Amino acid sequence: MNILGLTLLSEDNYAMEFNANGTLLRITTVPELEPHPFTVLGWSVDNITFLIESLISKGVVFERYGFLKHNKLGIWVAPSGAKVAWFKDPDGNLLSLTE
Repeated sequence: MNILGLTLLSEDNYAMEFNANGTLLRITTVPELEPHPFTVLGWSVDNITFLIESLISKGVVFERYGFLKHNKLGIWVAPSGAKVAWFKDPDGNLLSLTE
C-alpha cells in the first residue's frame, strides 16, 4: 500500500477502502484467492517511465512476457502506441500501468 501511495481509509471484515488520488478504491476481502492470469486492475498514467523507475526503486518487479517485446524497464509498446507495463501485488494479482 505504501509502495503505490494508496492511503488506507478503513478496513473491516469485508473490505478495505483506500484513497487512490481522490478516488475511493474498495477492495473486497476474500477467504481464499487464486489470482487470474490477466490484468485485474490498471492505471492510466502520464509518465510511465518515471513511475516504473520509482516503483523499481521500492522493490517492485515488472513482468515480462516472451511473446511481447519489452524495453529495459519492462514497457511494451502496443500497436496503438500505448505504453504498458505489468506487475503483481503481494497476493499475485496482475496490475498494469498504461501511458
